[in-house]
Amino acid sequence: MADATAVATWDAVGPRDAPSIVFVHGALMGRAVWRPQIDALADRFRCISVDLPGHGTQSDVAFELDDAAEGVVRAINEAAGGRTVLVGLSLGGYVAMTVASRYPDKVRGLVIAGSTREPTGVGRLAFLLYGNALRLVPEGVIRTLAFAYFRRRYGNLLAAAITAGGHFARGGSRAVRRIAGSRFRQRLVAYGGPILVINGTLDLVFRIGAGRFLAGIPGVTNKVIPRAGHLSNVDQPAVFTGLIEDFVSTLPA
Repeated sequence: MADATAVATWDAVGPRDAPSIVFVHGALMGRAVWRPQIDALADRFRCISVDLPGHGTQSDVAFELDDAAEGVVRAINEAAGGRTVLVGLSLGGYVAMTVASRYPDKVRGLVIAGSTREPTGVGRLAFLLYGNALRLVPEGVIRTLAFAYFRRRYGNLLAAAITAGGHFARGGSRAVRRIAGSRFRQRLVAYGGPILVINGTLDLVFRIGAGRFLAGIPGVTNKVIPRAGHLSNVDQPAVFTGLIEDFVSTLPA
């Protein structure tokens, strides 16, 4: 029988003896963005969703990449049995790559979505521009616009579910700016394990950049979800969840 617990900066839901999946959200959102996947998987997986610094239960903590990665590792150790399938979306994908490169023995398989653009060179400038724009616009304005978009795009119920923890433009702004200039391709190489990459067809920045980002990296399965944007796990939740399940089924115990 599934159980649910809340542990500080993460939620853990599902049978304690089931295979674990750790989910790491993107910038501006919180762990609630994984609600579609957790609802679909928690009867047969131990699903752990983490709040990153600057977001959710850690909204008062300044984002630093190293601290974010160590927080995910704590969740893996304390809630996921020390080894897990690690799933990261956008900012969470970059954090997940960092964790996998430093602790490959803790990551059975790595899933990254909307994270296939190196934030260096021109990419660094784009990340800084986006991060600074989030800092300049009043947070309340961004939150109001985001919630209105989510309600129109997903309907009231799903919009409320994925934003249950709030919306964090200030924390997201700092996080995006803090990862700008870092290199992540080499972290995938350092990991060396099985990798599933997911992008939406409408997420042009990351989908178009995927080929170059992934070139020469072994063990990669690259999937594109039709009619999905940057929040591909919410735009097409059943497809996204199915890709994770298929990937997990190929992994050694």
